Amino acid sequence: MNPVELNAHTDFDQHESVFFSPGESLTAIIAIHSSKLGPAAGGCRMYPYASHEDALADVLRLSRGMTYKSALAGIPFGGGKSVIVGDPKTKTRQLLHEMGQFIDSLKGRYIAAEDSGTSVADIKAMGERTRFISGVSGGRYGGDPSPMTAYGVFIGIREAVRHRIQSDLPGIHVAIQGVGNVGYHLLKLLVYAGAKVTVADINRQNLERVSEIPGVDVVPVDEILSAKVDVLAPCAMGGAINGNSIYSLRAGIVAGAANNQLASKEMADELLNRGILYAPDYVINAGGIIDVYYQNGGEHSESIVNQHIERIGPTLSAIFSSADSRRLSTNAVADEMAEKALNRVDHQAA
Repeated sequence: MNPVELNAHTDFDQHESVFFSPGESLTAIIAIHSSKLGPAAGGCRMYPYASHEDALADVLRLSRGMTYKSALAGIPFGGGKSVIVGDPKTKTRQLLHEMGQFIDSLKGRYIAAEDSGTSVADIKAMGERTRFISGVSGGRYGGDPSPMTAYGVFIGIREAVRHRIQSDLPGIHVAIQGVGNVGYHLLKLLVYAGAKVTVADINRQNLERVSEIPGVDVVPVDEILSAKVDVLAPCAMGGAINGNSIYSLRAGIVAGAANNQLASKEMADELLNRGILYAPDYVINAGGIIDVYYQNGGEHSESIVNQHIERIGPTLSAIFSSADSRRLSTNAVADEMAEKALNRVDHQAA
């Protein structure tokens, strides 16, 4: 894709660089949205996109979200993301090595970690060809950042419930769409806190693992978004809140781990109009990148990481309060706060 076409792309947002993999055996894209705060960091996703255009749109939106995520999480990372086009079930060691070489060719401008369709083992395999990886060592989860993402989402759900319902989690009903790596850990935290939980997932193995947890209801995938619950937690792929689903929502709060939960910016305003409180995804799901930052920096004290992740609660509280008083969508307020953080860096550098 030439620069003119890229600049005209709907999801292009003054990205610094977009790289397309060379060669024929690997089809991948790395997008660097911003390096104002530091090297661009973000997960490497593998997914069987229907088209190259879909893959490009995803990596552009995801990398922008990473910029804002790091800015509001207060960590010195820029925003980047990579996607590999393909079925994760078909990945080979050679493919992972080629992706590692692709990452290495950027000479540290982008740091990769685990994401949907990739595992810690996959990132380690990429690491055999590059040192610009993270999320592969340290802590009780062996470097896997997904449990820490889940912890941040748990903190965010608790904050949203306190703000909207003036209640704590015991007795609150949460519907989780997707109980993979993050959703499963979130489920356990919620059950332990006394919440009632309903789940759905297209993966049978994920549901079999959930069956070991007592008191969890399972519903068909096509019923989870319209479940009559207090909180809907999208924890699968993006775009769950779209023009088709938004009018069937019966939850008063949307707060989950998925990136790009809103299919378009207009969905944020529609949630506001419907009186549904939305926890902006790049704020609530920042626990993983916070964990990756501490792994990358060599300091991985569990208490320090937890304390940093717990700051997600006050950040969301400030967003909710500002959105209420100004009658703005929570997404608009979060974007504004992130942009102010980035502008401060520009002023300091000037």
